[in-house]
Amino acid sequence: MIEMILAAERALAVGLLDQAERLYSQVVAADPNNAIAVVGLARVALERDDEQGAYLLARRALVLDPENPAASHLAQRIAEIMAGRGETPPEAPAEPVAGWSAEGTGSEAASANQAGATSPVDAAPAGQPSPAEPAARPEQPGLLGRFRRRR
Repeated sequence: MIEMILAAERALAVGLLDQAERLYSQVVAADPNNAIAVVGLARVALERDDEQGAYLLARRALVLDPENPAASHLAQRIAEIMAGRGETPPEAPAEPVAGWSAEGTGSEAASANQAGATSPVDAAPAGQPSPAEPAARPEQPGLLGRFRRRR
C-alpha cells in the first residue's frame, strides 16, 4: 500500500492528476480508514480548483485521524481562503459516512455508496455543480496548467 501512495505522490508532484487520483482511490478502496490517501485525494481536488471537495476530503481525513497535521493544515487553510472571499465552508460529516468509498470521489458517481448514504464530495451547495458532475475544467489542470497560464 505504501508503494501506491508513493507512486501517487510522484504523479501528483508532476501534475498527473488522473493517475494520482486513481492510485489514491485504490488505496482508499482497499483501506477506507487510510487518512493519508484521503488527504492525497483532497490535494488532487485542490489542484483541480475544487476547493469545496478538497475541504470536505480534508475534513474526512480529520475524522479518520484527528492528529493528522496535513489534513488539519489543509482544512484550515482552505477555510481561511473561503472566509476571505466571504464564503462559508461546506458542512463536513462529524463521523465517517457509512458506505463512503473512493468511487464517490472525483468525477465518478457515488453509485458504490449504500442507499441513502452520500459521499462528502457529492455534497455541493445549491446552484453549483457537484463533483459527480464536473464543471468544465481548464485545458491543463494542476501545476503545469498554472505554469502555462503565467506565460
